[in-house]
Amino acid sequence: MKTSRTNNSAIENIPRYQQVKDYILDRINSGAWQPGMKIDTEAELVTATGVSRMTVNRALRELTVEGRLTRIQGSGTFVAEKKPQSALFEIHSIAQEIRKRGGKYSCEIHTLQEEKARPNLARAMLLAPYTTIYHSIIVHKDNGVPIQLSSRFINPKIAPDYLKQDFTTITPNEYLLSLAPITSVEHVIEALIAEPWIRHILEINSSEPCLALHRKTWVGEVIATCSTFYYPGSRYTLGGHFTPPSAGSIGIS
Repeated sequence: MKTSRTNNSAIENIPRYQQVKDYILDRINSGAWQPGMKIDTEAELVTATGVSRMTVNRALRELTVEGRLTRIQGSGTFVAEKKPQSALFEIHSIAQEIRKRGGKYSCEIHTLQEEKARPNLARAMLLAPYTTIYHSIIVHKDNGVPIQLSSRFINPKIAPDYLKQDFTTITPNEYLLSLAPITSVEHVIEALIAEPWIRHILEINSSEPCLALHRKTWVGEVIATCSTFYYPGSRYTLGGHFTPPSAGSIGIS
């Protein structure tokens, strides 16, 4: 009985939202709720756990940020799939990544147009201010779920026919690599809360962080692209490996 009283006391000291999280995690870890499976609704969780809807909502939000759940607006809450890992140092097609791991690739084109490079962007690409550049914004999906939003600025000298391409049949990366080999790459990564328009396209809430990969590529001495790729923190990880090809030098693999 002494052990029982101690256990009951310990449970009572656990915050109620944490008890709800433990309830959900128990079902995930036991295999009762499999990756990709839709879990109980908030109302059903309220009935099952005996707490308020606000408490349940907090537990769901925290588990989403932690990457254990995925919440899709208008569809419900699902057990998160194991997060795929994007190669940090490699430059390759996200469509190939998705298909390689058995997913179904699709995309939506939000912007594909000619623009004038604002001073900051022009400086980053070593162009005169308001030089004509090409801009594409495309969301890439795995089984209908957005996993990457790419905002890419392109130097027309490298890809003069960029705006004429059908990027539902070939990714921008595949097309650009078919024109000229990349000779140098610069990567910068940051974690951030994305702007509202990015969150809307990626179908994430205002509390979910994103991983932002800023990439600049060169073809010879010309800066070919200046891009940012946004990944929902609960759906994707970034990783990489590089090996010095010889003493005193470092290569991108």
